[in-house]
Parts: sequence; C-alpha cells; structure tokens
Amino acid sequence: MKTVRAGLVTALVLLACAVPAQAGAGHSAEDAGDSWLMLTVSHGGTRSAAQGGTMLRCDPPGGDHRHAAAACAELAAAKGHVSDIPKKYVDCPEVFAPVTAHAQGKWRGRQIEYSGTFSNTCVLNARTGSVFALDEA
Repeated sequence: MKTVRAGLVTALVLLACAVPAQAGAGHSAEDAGDSWLMLTVSHGGTRSAAQGGTMLRCDPPGGDHRHAAAACAELAAAKGHVSDIPKKYVDCPEVFAPVTAHAQGKWRGRQIEYSGTFSNTCVLNARTGSVFALDEA
C-alpha cells in the first residue's frame, strides 16, 4: 500500500510540475505574443471604408502580411513605434500620388495607433520599412 501511495504522490508531483511549465510556455505582456497590428494603406487623400486591411501578427510572424518576418523585426528594433523605424535612403520618383497608412493594435501589450500620409508608395516604404509593404509580392 505504501508503494502505491508513493507512486501516486510521485505522479501528482510530476503532474503538478508539468502543468505550470505548460502554462509558462505562453507569453507575458513583455513578449511579442500580444503584438498584432491591423494595417491599411489607401491611395488618395481618404481611407477607403471598403478596404478591410491586413493583419500583422508577431510571435510567430504571420497573419495576412506578405513580409511579416521583416515587418516584425523592424517593429521589434523600433520597440513597436512605426515612426522610429530607420528610414531607407532611396531615390523615389517625384510623383504626387498620396497614400495614407494607418496601423492600430497592440505591441507587447501596449496600444498602438499610427497614421501618416506620404507623397507616394515609394516614400511610404522608405519611411516605414516593410510594415506597410502590403501590395508587393
């Protein structure tokens, strides 16, 4: 009887240790598990209401975003601030075809809201990296 009881106690201890380890495998608010953005880019001066947007999830990078890994890496380096993504020095055409970019969601548990209007898509991508590169394959 003592052997059975010792076996049960051992099994319960092992089970109790396994459950917190499984729960701990999740992510805290400090991790990217709470990082997602709904992104829209509209051409012209106003945002299209019909445009559903693109979901970017980080951890693991995914969602509907074609360049999720690069966008998540750039956001991580900028601590979730789109405006702090390093600007690329690119020769963009001097064509006025305004685009408005909007991001709303969470970065590591913190609410994020970003909006910016740029003279064209080239300038948008040079200023925001891969985050709003939604139309490129």
